[in-house]
Order: sequence, then structure tokens, then C-alpha cells
Amino acid sequence: MKKCSLLSGLFLAMAVASYAQTQTSTQPSAQSATTTPGVTVGHGAHPPDEVKPPTKDDLLRGSYGPYRANNDLLFYHLDMRVDPVAKSIAGTNTIRFRMLADGKRIQLELTPQLSIDSIKLGEKTLQYTREERTVWIDFPETLHKGNVYEVAFAYSGKPVTQGRFGCFSFDKDKEGKPWITTACEEEGSSVWWPNKDQWRDEPQDGMEIDVAVPNGLMDVSNGRFVSSKDLGDGYTQWKWLVHYPINNYDVALNIGEYQHFSGKHGATTLDFYALPEDLEKAKAQFAQVPEMLDAYEHYFGEYPFDKDGYKLIEVPYAGMEHQSAVAYGNHFENGYYGRDWTGVGISPKFDFIIIHESGHEWFGNSVTAADPSDMWIHEGWTTYLEVLYVEYRWGKADGLRYVNGLKAKVKNELPSISQHGINREPPQDQYFKGALMINTLRSVIGDDAKWFADIHDFYQRFKYQNIMTEDVVSWWNERTGMNLTPFFDEYLRHAALPVLELQLDEAKHTMSYRWKADEAGFAMPIQVGDPQHWTTVTPVTEEWKTMPWAGTREEFKVATDLYYVGVKQE
Repeated sequence: MKKCSLLSGLFLAMAVASYAQTQTSTQPSAQSATTTPGVTVGHGAHPPDEVKPPTKDDLLRGSYGPYRANNDLLFYHLDMRVDPVAKSIAGTNTIRFRMLADGKRIQLELTPQLSIDSIKLGEKTLQYTREERTVWIDFPETLHKGNVYEVAFAYSGKPVTQGRFGCFSFDKDKEGKPWITTACEEEGSSVWWPNKDQWRDEPQDGMEIDVAVPNGLMDVSNGRFVSSKDLGDGYTQWKWLVHYPINNYDVALNIGEYQHFSGKHGATTLDFYALPEDLEKAKAQFAQVPEMLDAYEHYFGEYPFDKDGYKLIEVPYAGMEHQSAVAYGNHFENGYYGRDWTGVGISPKFDFIIIHESGHEWFGNSVTAADPSDMWIHEGWTTYLEVLYVEYRWGKADGLRYVNGLKAKVKNELPSISQHGINREPPQDQYFKGALMINTLRSVIGDDAKWFADIHDFYQRFKYQNIMTEDVVSWWNERTGMNLTPFFDEYLRHAALPVLELQLDEAKHTMSYRWKADEAGFAMPIQVGDPQHWTTVTPVTEEWKTMPWAGTREEFKVATDLYYVGVKQE
């Protein structure tokens, strides 16, 4: 094989240097080690999370270098066979793309644990170089800007089970029959099929997924079911067609002795798949789907994948937001594996996995982050969708209780946005701190009618797009006429919470206040004083401001259920 190109080597050296230089800015400040949300600073400190240096593969897969940027994905056709006995797979992904610049090389990915059988452009066999899971494909002649090309990438081997959910797992059901599933958000879809394994570019015309499995088994994948065909050799091919752009980690196989039942919600077809022994439990538990769709459509608009329908599929792991083929493994019970997820008595009213993973159809699958560093766009918003679901079903007070129950899960040790261009999942605060930040934004806007119009239009603006935090902030700045950049930066790009510092002057009957924050321009308004008659003040970081206060220190309250902040009274 060829040696790593000079350009690739230089890129890796520059990326490592950039990573080292940025670590001082991503470490928690002293403030983050002493702040517990909504209570006195100085309690509940945690040791900081460990930040491991990126691997070579993290850098190669995380960057959007010139051999990715020179082409635009149009369509994938994945045609494969799965052998449960040998625990092997073999297939071809035909990749259609348009060149955005003249070039003779493109970058794709496939784990080195799988063999490349051939890569062809028409009848021409192409040369390639493997580096970690990156596959550099070289063309004998220049591919020209604006032209469309297809390469057929044939591969085979035994995928390695890895990660939290296995990524590609050869399991068995209770009857000992094959039960094969995929879940590769963090590990990367190139663990089991060749593709452009990144988040920025999705095949804009969708994808065809053809999967051959032994007779008696069914494959359920993304998109609309097209057909099943007995191949005459002991295998049946299941064909699915995805009509929308799809991010690569959403592409899924679900192979087993599935039983199918269906329904409809307006224009949306509902298809459910469960193992035979769980069929009746699934029929009872999956009845929560229509009310979930009612809630999310109320706030954001129609289900975004009607051409493909909505599917909910039993799997042997907790769950995953695979587009139009949501994976479900919550044991057919409410809460999260039967637990009260936020500890305030509301989670037991609904099935956490159905509500959370389906929420990703709006945020994560329809609106998608262009880089894993900005994954809070998926997880912070979808966690907030849980709050909206609770509010829709049981009222605003319960929604507020639910979101405040998330505070115990936040660490405030690392920024929710990690470094761009590295294949790495950001800290878990992206979920819980992200949702609490969004709830805080609602309080900053201070008008629920406007808020619900805002979030609806925000989603509609970026539907079917891949975006970054800068796009989010720019939209909200324009929509509200406010400068919310310091707000988003404070909550997402720093570890610590903003702390409202208070000083009571009993003699003068005044309370002084200011923000202690990492963003110098942070000036978030907040409600303080008497909970029966809140006063909205706008502290700044540069100076103390003062308001009249004739009560005691203990009587002065801060609306910490509406705003996610720390409070320090002197």
C-alpha cells in the first residue's frame, strides 16, 4: 500500500498542535468547581472530567478536509448480505456524488477490520490507500466540477461489536434465533458499511437499502418498505427506500423474527415491529406514539418524514433515533428502564425512550449538526422536547418540575461544545444543561405566545439542513432583536454557570447585584425579589447595580426554576 500523503501528514500535525493549544480554553474554571445550580456557591463540587487526546483516527474522521469538501453526496445504494452463522457481512455501496471542484481524489471511510474487495468507477478499478479507517480513493483522470459520478465500493468481513450499544451486534432472541441490530452514533457507521463518515454532508436524494438475510428472518431498515424477494438460495432480500437526506449514523439494520402491526396518524403511516413473545406488550406500550406525535406536531409542525413513515422497532439495547426507524429497548415500561428519570414523579407517566428518541426526528434527523462538536443541537433540543411533551400532556407546572429535575444530572465541568473537527462526542451536559439553557431562553424572552411561535419557526427555518451553533445564534439574534451571543456562549462554550452575586445593605434597604460570568458581555435579565411580585433586573458583569429591598436576606429570592444560574449571597 502507498504511504500516507504529505498533505495528510501535515494536516495531522497541525490538528494535534491546534488541539494542544486549545486545551487551556476548554478546562473548567475555578467557578465551575464551586457552583451548584440554584444554591449557594461552594457546595457540590465534582472532580473535573478527563479530556483524552484525540487519536489519529479521530482527527482523520473528524476533519472536513479537501477530499471531502471537493464533492457533494447525492445518493447511496447499499446492497448487502448478512450471515448470522459466520457472523459476517458482504456487500457493495454505490456512492453517487457531484464534484464541487476539479479533483482526482476523494475521502471515504471503512473500518480496517473489514476488507475492501474492489472500488470501481464504471468498469475501471480504482486505486486506493488505507489509513486507519480512512480510504483515499484515487482516479486515473480528473473528475470535473459540476459532473456527477458513481463509485461502487465492494467490501466484506466480520464487523467488530463495540461501544455502548454494540454498533453491529449478532445477538439472539429468547428462542435462540438471530437478532442482529446496529447502533453506531459514536463509533461511526463505517464500522459496518463504507461511506463518507461525517455529519456535514448527507445524500440529498436519499438512499436505497437492500439487505439479504436467511429465510424466516426480516430486515427492517430506514425509509419506506419497497419489497421482499426470495433469492432462491436460502436468503430473502428486503428492500427499503429513503426519500430524504439521512445522516450516516442513522442508517440501521434490524434483523430478526419480527412481527408487524400498523396504524396511521393523519398522513403519517405508523409501523411497529416486535419479537413474537413481546407482541402484545408492544401493542399496549406503543399506543403512546400518536400522543407523542400530537405534542411535537403541535409545537414544531408536521412529522418531517411522511414519505418514509414512522417506524418503532424493538431492539436489545436502550434505544436510538434512527431516522424513520426508531429503535426501542425500554422493556415496554414507563420511565427509563422503569426508573423515574428526573426524580420528580413525572417520568413514570410515559415511556422515556419513545418520547426522547422520537423527538430526534425533529432535532437530530431533520435539523442536524454539521459537526459532532455541536451535538447539543440534537440532544439539548430533544431533551427540551421531553419538557414540551410533559407540558402538552400535563401542563406548564409539571413541565417546569420536569426540567428542573434535570439539574442534578449536570456537572458543569466542561463546555457543552467541544473542539470542531475531531470525531468525539461532547460531554453529557449537552443534554441536560442544553435543555435548561433553552428553558432559560424562554424566560429571557418572557412571552409564551412569542416563544412557541419562535421555536416553531426556528425548526421550520432549518428543517432538512445541517447547521452549526453560529447558525442557531444568528437566527435567534435576528428573531428577537437582542444580542444573545453572550448568552449562548456563556452556557455552551464555558464550563461554569453564570452566578448571580448579591449584597444586601440593611441600613440602606437595598440589594446590589451583578453577574459573575466567563463572558464579559453577559447581561441576562432575571427575575428576583418577591416571588409573588417578581422584579426583572438586568445585571452586568462589569459593575454592581442596586435595587430597593426592605426585606431580609432570606426573603430575597431568585427565580432559579425559570433560569439556570448559580446564586451567591454575601
